[in-house]
Amino acid sequence: MKITNLEIGNKFLEFQRVEIALQPAEEKYRSMFENAVEGMFQRTPDGRYLLANPALAKIYGYESSAHLLMYLTNIDRQFVDSQRHQQFIELIEQNEQVCGFESQVYRQDGSVIWISESARAVRDQNGVLIYCEGFVTKIQERKLAEEKWLQLEKKFQRQSEELQASREKLHKIEFQLIHSEKMSSIGQMVAGVAHEINNPVTFVCGNLLHAGQYAEDLLNLLKLYQQHYPQPAPEIEEEIEALDLDFLRVDFRKTLSSMQMGADRIRQIVHSLRNFSRMDEAQMKPANIQEGIDSTLLILNNRTKPKGQNPGVNIIKKYEELPLVRCYAELLNQVFMNLLSNAIDALEEYNEIRLENQLQLNPSTITISTEIINSEWVAIKIADNGAGMPKQVKEQIFNSFFTTKPIGKGTGLGLSISHQIVVEKHGGNLKCISAPDQGTEFIIEIPLNA
Repeated sequence: MKITNLEIGNKFLEFQRVEIALQPAEEKYRSMFENAVEGMFQRTPDGRYLLANPALAKIYGYESSAHLLMYLTNIDRQFVDSQRHQQFIELIEQNEQVCGFESQVYRQDGSVIWISESARAVRDQNGVLIYCEGFVTKIQERKLAEEKWLQLEKKFQRQSEELQASREKLHKIEFQLIHSEKMSSIGQMVAGVAHEINNPVTFVCGNLLHAGQYAEDLLNLLKLYQQHYPQPAPEIEEEIEALDLDFLRVDFRKTLSSMQMGADRIRQIVHSLRNFSRMDEAQMKPANIQEGIDSTLLILNNRTKPKGQNPGVNIIKKYEELPLVRCYAELLNQVFMNLLSNAIDALEEYNEIRLENQLQLNPSTITISTEIINSEWVAIKIADNGAGMPKQVKEQIFNSFFTTKPIGKGTGLGLSISHQIVVEKHGGNLKCISAPDQGTEFIIEIPLNA
């Protein structure tokens, strides 16, 4: 079909009218582009700016838009994390909607600022990507405020954690002070009772020796009378039969012997009480560790011996000969008391769920061992054949206030304080080896010269 000159002229006039009609809109867009507060741009897929307004130039530190277009030829290099920016561009190219992105960029002078970028892809009628266009806003102040807020938040969080830790520490110290005061009071009471008992017991023990000798003398005198006067008066003979003199002569000796044994036992208990309290040994000094263990066992004797249906606890001692250990004897005796009491508690609880034949085949037993590790260290091991502990319990036993005992039976401080005494006071180690159905063993390792 042949196009006439008239038709060409009409098309040209129509184009001019459209161009004239669009001119105000284009001028308005140009004015908005040039005067916008936010940075505006168009960039090619290969990373060059087609257009950039003055606001964008100002954000990036360039004198003018022309200056920016001249010198900023590779946009990706402008971003601190260029790889992440490239991923953002790929996201824009794959989507039809506007995408947002925040990043740090280098300005012309090399300084770094934060910007927020929003952009979209522009395509021709065939869907081919022509360029990307979008907005850039400087968010440096906001980011600095956010960072400062985050730092303050971390600071407050840290202070809160420190306050909580301090509160727990003070709570722990408070209970430890109460416990220490309680133990000190008990020690003073025990020492006082031991002192008060010791005097009359010493008097009784001393006089029992004389009483025994006097009894022997009287019995020997009576024997001589019987030899030289075999036929006593009827009244005396009747009294001899009433008293059952032959039985009295034998049983009187046994009675005096039993009294002597009882008095000696009381003296042993008094000696153990004095050793346990150690009120005269508040300072660190050489002490006999095994004597402290034996004193503690003697005090706990009432809990280990059989009573009624309670089969009691067998105590096995495997002592190596140890040198004197420089330590706080009173504090170590507290540790022995805590560990042995816990072992007895564990065995009593275990026995409640065991059958009688199980008790007979595997009676409750606590084994106490002492040994020399090397020339500088000794070890005390206290092991029971009870139910043992699962891992999650074993990991917490030295934590303050942790206890598996019912309310009213335990404070959760015994093992915590024991750990503190061994580790902090003596520079030693307190370990626990335990597993379900394998019993529990505590190992105390302390230096000979702490």
